[in-house]
Amino acid sequence: MLFLVLVAIGWGVARSFSSDSDDSASLSSDKIGVIDVEGVITSADTLNQQIRKFGDNDDVKAIILHIDSPGGGAASSQEVYNEVVRVRKEKHKKIIASVESTGASGAYYIASGCDKIYANDASVVGSIGVIMEWTNYGELLHWAKLKNVVLKAGELKDAGDPTRDLTPKEQAYFQTIVDNMHTQFIHDVATGRGVSDDKIRPIATGQVWTGQQAKQLGLIDKEGGFRVALMDTAREAGIKGEPGILRPSKKKKGLASILLSGDADDLFPNPSKLLAQAPGFYFMWK
Repeated sequence: MLFLVLVAIGWGVARSFSSDSDDSASLSSDKIGVIDVEGVITSADTLNQQIRKFGDNDDVKAIILHIDSPGGGAASSQEVYNEVVRVRKEKHKKIIASVESTGASGAYYIASGCDKIYANDASVVGSIGVIMEWTNYGELLHWAKLKNVVLKAGELKDAGDPTRDLTPKEQAYFQTIVDNMHTQFIHDVATGRGVSDDKIRPIATGQVWTGQQAKQLGLIDKEGGFRVALMDTAREAGIKGEPGILRPSKKKKGLASILLSGDADDLFPNPSKLLAQAPGFYFMWK
């Protein structure tokens, strides 16, 4: 058993020092950059770095965001949207969104900043809405005979304290924040889609539609999968024939590197962190 563990760690070490090579070294010019937007969006950093890199690469004639995500953090989604808009304007480079299975909420927020949105007929699209949530563990403390003690200056300083229910004033306070974020969401989608806020507001109910329905509502531009988006984008970028695809290199993180770097929380989440979480605001479909 010890031998197998050592072999596993050794394999992890080897993988931790390797990474996918940047395809740009082996590909000729005139490529389509493809960036995957997958899973819950918790940070804008990686996506924005990838968008900037392709925006600065003269060999990349256009960028496709290949989306399969229910959205994520409100601020993170908004940051990526802003970066998409910036690169389009400053680099004069088309950025296209291609929704695979899901392009909802924060993911749709990002897509709306693109020049054009593609989605399959049965893709899930939309969910223009905001949700705020956290876990109330007050009953758990009561069961454990623990008592939360708070000293504060400012009536709403501890609003959202997960050890108790919201007061009516706190609920109204948080609702104003959620409503303001919703207004921002609606406005940015409207701007990206080239329509008025009043056009988007009636369908900004948080619900999703199929790609087929979304096309009728003006939330996407064309029904079709990634291949359709790729070939259309290549043709519009002046690339003849089969386009080359350039994807960001991906660094692999092995078991050993996680253990040695102290990132064991990636494997074994620390329960205490659950108790330290503040209320979160999300553009996410659930």
